[in-house]
Amino acid sequence: MKHATRPSASALPDTTYYPTTSALRAQFRTQTGKRVTPHQWAVYDFTRTIPPGKVATYKDVCQAVGGSPRSVGGALRTNPFAPFVPCHRVIASSLFIGGFLGEWGKEHRTGTQCNRKLELLLTEGVAFTAEGYLQ
Repeated sequence: MKHATRPSASALPDTTYYPTTSALRAQFRTQTGKRVTPHQWAVYDFTRTIPPGKVATYKDVCQAVGGSPRSVGGALRTNPFAPFVPCHRVIASSLFIGGFLGEWGKEHRTGTQCNRKLELLLTEGVAFTAEGYLQ
């Protein structure tokens, strides 16, 4: 995991229901009625371990749980447990802020959703350059 440039400011509240047993996970459905796959659960479980003030890359996550950086991004894009599963703490291997909620920053700029990701990380003490790269 990459370290923030200054200490963590605050953690997001852990108020979202998150099934932790096999039985509860088998019964869980997203708001659209879909099941969460075993790979998605693995991604969410690992992502929950990234503390405020730190980030991991999509590659870090896939090395920990299997799959590819793209499959990790796909799981996080549909994360039904945010902010309890802090998908905003996962960035690109180039240390670019990367995507958020299905939107990917273009040409070193961020879009509306990526700006929200940047705000969340700044609140936690993680700083980025004007071009969107981790400082």
